[in-house]
Amino acid sequence: MTGIGAIVRKELADHFSSYRFIILFALIAMVSLITTYMVGMGLKEELGSVAKPRFVFLMLFTSTGPLFSLVQFVAFFGPLIGLVLGFDAINRERSSGTLSKLASQPIYRDAIINGKFLSGVVTISIMVSSIVLVVSGLGLKLVGVVPGVEELWRIVIYLIISIFYISFWLGISILFSILFRGIATSALATLAIWIFFSFFVSMGATVVANSLVPLDTQEDPERLMRHLRVQRVVSLISPMQLYNDSTAIIIDPMRKTTRSLVLMGPIERLSSARFRRPLALSQSIYVVLPHMITLIAITFICFGVSYAVFMRQEIRSI
Repeated sequence: MTGIGAIVRKELADHFSSYRFIILFALIAMVSLITTYMVGMGLKEELGSVAKPRFVFLMLFTSTGPLFSLVQFVAFFGPLIGLVLGFDAINRERSSGTLSKLASQPIYRDAIINGKFLSGVVTISIMVSSIVLVVSGLGLKLVGVVPGVEELWRIVIYLIISIFYISFWLGISILFSILFRGIATSALATLAIWIFFSFFVSMGATVVANSLVPLDTQEDPERLMRHLRVQRVVSLISPMQLYNDSTAIIIDPMRKTTRSLVLMGPIERLSSARFRRPLALSQSIYVVLPHMITLIAITFICFGVSYAVFMRQEIRSI
């Protein structure tokens, strides 16, 4: 595709030379390292006098630090990377008058939008990969346990899921930068979408579940399960919930289901304890495969909408 390489190189140079990228990357890296250091020191003290269990290296990502684990931190604050990289991708070119000049060059028009999205994905991949590698190196020094092959593969899959998850928010921000001419307007719109999916979807899921299947004072396990099922279906509207479910199973081999609550009697608990063994990597992928496919699909759909809207706009209007 003519010109896409030049657009990608230009956008990468803009991203890596901008102060907002440096500040955001430094902030996320600092919080990640502090969380990993505290988690690593806690694991070192707890496991100092006992035999280290399997997959102890993955505990660096799942163990809760002072406020949250590394996986929870990426799930909540990772979208900010995509939003910051793309909220002014198109309207900044409009306001400066360079978009029409760029479109008049001997390059295909779709190379502009493709190059901007690809450069954002490359930037996200570099940022997330760097943070995961630095965190892994720090954890390796603190815990003193070399990760196994399966642990490495789980971290790689977690990294890929995280890249697609943040790229979805990049596509959202690019879409709003196409729809709105004002940079401040597109920034507020992307922030509003992030707040909606982060907070209001979970609260709305509770409200819908209480309306459709209200809980009575008597403990009815069947009614409680229907209530939780409705609440879970509504919460899956949020990409954050899809990401949390996917990474929770991939990064924690001891988890066998995405459900947060499973009702079991004493006999069932005794029977399940006898077979409490970690899932193989293939089985973990099978459990969350629908979530992963959905997350990847909405990422491409979001960019596809941005592509279609951009290509239908008049050259003179941009």
